[in-house]
Formats: sequence, C-alpha cells, structure tokens
Amino acid sequence: MKLRIGDKVTFLNEKGGGVVVRLKDKDTAIVEGTDGFEIPYPIRLLVPVHNELVINKDAENLDIEPDKSVEERVYFVVEPDHEMPLLMNELQLYIYNSSSYNMHFTYSIKDGHLFQTLKHGEIGQFQKLAIKKINKRNLKEYALHKIDALFYKNTHYPAQLPTAEIIHITDQLFNKANLIKHYEFKFPILAFPIKENFMSANQIKYHLTEYDMERLKQIKEFNPDKKQSKSAADYIATREKEVDLHIENLLDSHKGMTNAQIIQHQLRYFQRELDDAISNNFYKIIFIHGVGNGRLKQEILGILRNYPELDVHDASFKKYGFGATEVIIQGTTKK
Repeated sequence: MKLRIGDKVTFLNEKGGGVVVRLKDKDTAIVEGTDGFEIPYPIRLLVPVHNELVINKDAENLDIEPDKSVEERVYFVVEPDHEMPLLMNELQLYIYNSSSYNMHFTYSIKDGHLFQTLKHGEIGQFQKLAIKKINKRNLKEYALHKIDALFYKNTHYPAQLPTAEIIHITDQLFNKANLIKHYEFKFPILAFPIKENFMSANQIKYHLTEYDMERLKQIKEFNPDKKQSKSAADYIATREKEVDLHIENLLDSHKGMTNAQIIQHQLRYFQRELDDAISNNFYKIIFIHGVGNGRLKQEILGILRNYPELDVHDASFKKYGFGATEVIIQGTTKK
C-alpha cells in the first residue's frame, strides 16, 4: 500500500490512529495522535486512510510493497450518479491507480481532429483522482478520452513502460450488465483498464539493436533556429483557451461564501484570464459560466463592453448550450 507523510492512518491491531509526521527509520514511522503526542509505530502495522486527492504532492514518500495477492492495475472509471440507467444524469470521471507505483498523467478529450488536455498531474499509489464531471446528455461531446501515464517509485523499482490509451464511452455502455460495484465508489461504475501488465525490468529493452542504429543514422540534426511550418488549423489551436468559471473548479471549498463573494471571485479570475489571453496574443478564449440566474454572464458582458476591439458572442450551443461566451481577440492574425 501507499503511505505518504501527512496521510491519516489507523493502527492495524488496535484502536486509534493519527497522522504520519516523519520517518524514524526504514521500518518505523512517527504518528501524531489526536492528543498531539507522537508515537513511533511499525510501518507494516499502519493502514492509510486515503483521500481522493494527493494533499501534498511534494511530501517525502514511504513506499510499502503491496500484498502479493493484489493484482496491480490502473483504471479509467466512470461513476454515474444513479444505479438505474434511465435515472442517470451526471457522470464523474476518475483515474484509479490500484498499483504500488506513483504515476504522472495527462487527461485529454478529442476536440475535432485534435486532442485537448484538460488535466494533468500526479496520482499516488492506491489512490483515485476525480478528473472531470460531465452531463450524460453531453456524452457525444465527450466520447473519446485519452490517458497518458508514466510510472515510478521513490525507491528501487522494476522499470515500467509508459502507457497511452483512448477510451470510447457511449450511452449504450450504461446497462446493468456492464456496471460493477466497488467499495471505493457509491454507485456501480464502468471501469476501463489503462495498464494491467506491470513487468519486471528485464522485460524492457535497454540496448540498441543494429536496426535502431540504422534508424538513428537517418535522423537529421535538429536546427532550433529553423522555423517550423504549421498549418493554419494547428496554429490557431495552440492559441485558443477554454476557462471554466464554475466556483467548484476555482476553489477547493466555497462553504460559507455568499453569492456576492462567489461572483466577485469568479470575476477576478475571469479578468485575470482575459488579460493573460490578450497579453499572450491568443486568438480565442471561451468562458464557461453556466446558465444559473444569468448574473455572472451579465457581469462578464458588462466588463467586455470596455473592450470594443474584442468580438464577443455566445459560444457553440451544440457544445456549451447557453452556458458559455466566446471572445475573439482582434489583432491576432490567423497565420
């Protein structure tokens, strides 16, 4: 299992627990109890209480070998908000790392003929990470999901090949025969294996063959000063931006905030992203504000009236409904 400094833990053979604060030696961790006292405790007798998110990704890690009976895998998980297909509304997407490896990942969706990265980061051992929530009726807009992953440990470990998988999700998959129950999730889920074959180091080629050498000879020296041509579509795609202004995407928690405080925070974030897009010569930026009572949208439009050089209109109804505004930044030419 995975144990991280800062993790909450319980004791395996007795009541109690606390937070791992430091490492005494390779076999012993110092656990701070609820009473503030620090207790040295054998690492093998600590049970991590994992959160969905890695709280401190820079913390020192303590690696523990998994039970030999546990088959190491990584999954892309879709959890509906109801167990009955006809009553499903929202879908929560996760990456579930059921392995003893840490992983760096990128999550992208298919957008036209290109992929757009929506999230990237790190997931610890035996942890799951919520990466996106979508409405089931918009499933066609989010049909193809791409996961790229690299695997490592903080100690000596068998090398692993990186993986890249594209998952196609359709409405037809959401039937009782495909949904499975899992103790980590409230409702039955769809689970797609991203990586199953964790291999030993000697299975990975680590030397160059004669064929590799011949291919290397054909590589021309890269000239960084030589301009690389791009198609107009590729160039524009690198200068477009999508910003989600929903408060749950901007703050870990907005409990206790008034509606006025929430809108002010959203507007400050909107202004910062708009200024950044203009200063960096973006071609287009889309602000996702939702429908709600329309207050946030009206405030945004009021600010945009101060920028007569910008072309402002509703974003694609097919993709966003009435919940987004598209801003074309004049002065950025389509090359």
